[in-house]
Amino acid sequence: MEIVGIVLVRNEDLFVESAIRNVAQFCDYIHAFDHVSTDGTWDILRALGDEYSHLDARRTRHAADSHAVVEPYAGTETWVFGVDGDELYDAARLAVFREELLAGGHSDVFKVASNVLNCVELDRARSMASGYLSPPSRSITKLYNFAAIDSWAGDGSERLHGGTIAFRNGYDERSVDNIGERVPWDESPLRCLHACFLRRSSRDPEPSGTPAGRPILEQTGMHDRTLRGALRRSVRPPRPPAETLHWKESKYMRGPLVAVDASPFVHSTA
Repeated sequence: MEIVGIVLVRNEDLFVESAIRNVAQFCDYIHAFDHVSTDGTWDILRALGDEYSHLDARRTRHAADSHAVVEPYAGTETWVFGVDGDELYDAARLAVFREELLAGGHSDVFKVASNVLNCVELDRARSMASGYLSPPSRSITKLYNFAAIDSWAGDGSERLHGGTIAFRNGYDERSVDNIGERVPWDESPLRCLHACFLRRSSRDPEPSGTPAGRPILEQTGMHDRTLRGALRRSVRPPRPPAETLHWKESKYMRGPLVAVDASPFVHSTA
């Protein structure tokens, strides 16, 4: 049994190095694709490919190439782990979880999902992150048991999205173990800081200012609705189209705003 990573990124040079380093020891092999980035993302991927012998870094104009490389793993004893350039996993927890997977844990399901913090603020100086937890927000974990399927034919979009899956007996799309539904954030073996609301590329405009040295969570006298609005103004680049923004907020901003220790995510153990 092995764990294979599949990475598809575009213009995410502020987080992509940490994203890959944090999963490098978890994966036996990593396919990393840069989809025509115009910032420093490709240079970072190429350097990581030189550093890690089990990482294949390549550029592509066709996002579907990222699914084509994982299709041959269908029907084999392989876990395929999709990682985006804004997904920072807890590397120390992954080391323990790797042993669990390789020992046959979760082999009765097709997909494992888990705890995520959808991050709206990251204070690196204090190693603190704030955002919305999954659950109740949507989990973005993409960890699939390819021994549960005979094939996964892509639809021309990107890795692990869409397409047609031929399941083996005993499995279907509902064969999911969402660890986060029974294990809290602090105890989760599989948890991720999802920088979906942060500036992710050096080409993105700098966000407008939170007062220097004063994390917005420390401001007082603000109700949750007011705080959400302040966070949105302080950490986001210019607003995307309304329909995109509404979708992201509806999926990733559920429940209360919380703060967590960011050090397991922003400091790689590699």
